[in-house]
Amino acid sequence: MKEKVLIVDDEKTLVKALKFSLEKEGFRVIEAYNGEEALQKVADEEPDLIILDLMLPGLDGFEVCRRIRKNNEVPIIMLTARGDDIDKVLGLELGADDYMTKPFNPRELVARIKAILRRSSSREEGMRKHIQVGNLQIDLLQHRVRLDGKEIDLTTKEFALLSFLAANAGRVFSREQLLEQVWGYNYYGDARTVDVHIRHLREKLEEDPGNPELIITVWGTGYKFREER
Repeated sequence: MKEKVLIVDDEKTLVKALKFSLEKEGFRVIEAYNGEEALQKVADEEPDLIILDLMLPGLDGFEVCRRIRKNNEVPIIMLTARGDDIDKVLGLELGADDYMTKPFNPRELVARIKAILRRSSSREEGMRKHIQVGNLQIDLLQHRVRLDGKEIDLTTKEFALLSFLAANAGRVFSREQLLEQVWGYNYYGDARTVDVHIRHLREKLEEDPGNPELIITVWGTGYKFREER
């Protein structure tokens, strides 16, 4: 079955061009031109990935992303016509998996879509079914995390990052290595993507996020997950 991609953008020319590129790669494409229509399409069509423009009429992309993330972990790539760093960081804060700044090369977008979907579908392969470190339990098959017996809600990318680090406990990874392993491509040196997701994980999993015991910062190098004691 073809994977479904929902494109949400009010620029019909751009949507048409992206649709052509994606359908040529074998994807099924769904279109929406405003925020309300996007939310309805997510509910009705259950897309495998969403390309979401920030500057939409009515509900903007930030609000659409916020509402989707209340009960849906579908991967989201945000599009912005502005180069403002705050837009990119806020998009990641709200749960977007990736972002691209207009104008962009459609081939790069297609490559990122494939990488995200490939990582999402194959993450279970070759990994243990469960990882437990102290009072933290990670179910790799059901994509569930429990802390002290209580289930913790993580976004798709937060779970992928946590699973990768925990499966390689004790090993130090640079931000660039994490981008390659978890996101599946070179993020052109923008390490904030990793930093934002690490901070979210600490806020959800650490007793004291300011003094983490699970995900450790190795200054000047990157991050590691603590080894089982």
